[in-house]
Amino acid sequence: MRWYEKLYVGEKAKKHRYETIQAVRNGRPMGFYVLTPAAGERNLLDIYPALTLKLPYYEKQDLLIVGIAADFEDAAALAGRIICEVYKKTGGYDVNSFLFGKGCCE
Repeated sequence: MRWYEKLYVGEKAKKHRYETIQAVRNGRPMGFYVLTPAAGERNLLDIYPALTLKLPYYEKQDLLIVGIAADFEDAAALAGRIICEVYKKTGGYDVNSFLFGKGCCE
């Protein structure tokens, strides 16, 4: 699991940003959601319950977490915010190029 250098944080998650990140890192991601670049070509972003990251399939994946949110509503709003930012800065919807052009860290 990798973390985006300029991690996006949902409005509801801002208050507990560091606790949320530590919970996901330490394997106790109760109730949080994470956003990742889309796995498929037709999507812009993927939203997962953070608890999903504990499943064997996802533990083996090299996921880049670009955002964290307190709940699904917060995650959906955050995805919208990211997509709006991509559109404003690039004039398009190529989220992956935008994110990977900015860089990431581990």
